[in-house]
Formats: sequence, structure tokens, C-alpha cells
Amino acid sequence: MMVIIIATVPFMPAPLHSNDALLNAQARHGHWLLRTPLAAVMLYHGVEKWLVIGVETFAQTMGLPIALAVLVAVIEVLAGIALLAGAFAGGWITRSGAALTCPVLLGAVFYVHWGQWHFLPSASHPMGGLEFQITLLGIAIYLLIRGNEV
Repeated sequence: MMVIIIATVPFMPAPLHSNDALLNAQARHGHWLLRTPLAAVMLYHGVEKWLVIGVETFAQTMGLPIALAVLVAVIEVLAGIALLAGAFAGGWITRSGAALTCPVLLGAVFYVHWGQWHFLPSASHPMGGLEFQITLLGIAIYLLIRGNEV
């Protein structure tokens, strides 16, 4: 029965519109609700690696080669900038920023947070679980697919 119900639900058309003129007028700004937190997290972590903890310390803590740690820090900063700039410069820049975040987030999920869902630190996962990173990855994939389209 459930399969029949799922199979009969129509796919949502793109772009999304409602029958409410006010909601449709505001919808063009809705991308900021996804773009801003993802860009802020990426920028924060990238800048933190350069200015606060240091890339060398990050590499040692994670057991990464220094070149990979530098690459991660650079990608985080570039992704954050591209996600913000893409709102003004074009959908391909948004998509590029979102694409840059995906390998970083997948690395965080599988290398650091795998094995615990909840985001709070525990004895087995001192840096917390993967709940937050999976949420950010979902946002990144949405922006990768949709770009600047509402």
C-alpha cells in the first residue's frame, strides 16, 4: 500500500511557486536561508585553520599530511566566498561553491564523525557525531542542483 501511495505522488515542478503573491515575491530571497549558514560554517572553519589553530596543528590533530590540511583550509575559505558571491555573480558560482563543500563534508563525515549520529561529543567521538555535517551536506547538494533558482 505504501509503495502505491509513494508512486502516485507527483514530482514537484521547478521552479517552486505558490498561489500566494506575497510568498512568491519573497521566495526569491529564500536562498539566503540555506546559502548563509553553509557559507558561514565553511568560512569559519577555513579561517580558523589559518588564523586560530594553525594548519599544522589541524594536520597533526587529524593525522593528515600538511598538504591535505592546507587544501582543506583553502577549499573551505573558497567555498564560503563562492557561496556568498554566487548570489550576486551567478548560479555557476553558487554551484561551484556548493561542489567544493561536498568533498570536505564527506571527509568530515567519514574520517572524523562516522559511527555516532548525535552531534554532541562522547567518549568514542570527542568531536561529536555526523548529524550536523549530514545536514550541511544536504544543503550543499541542494544548492549544487538548484544554483540560484528558487
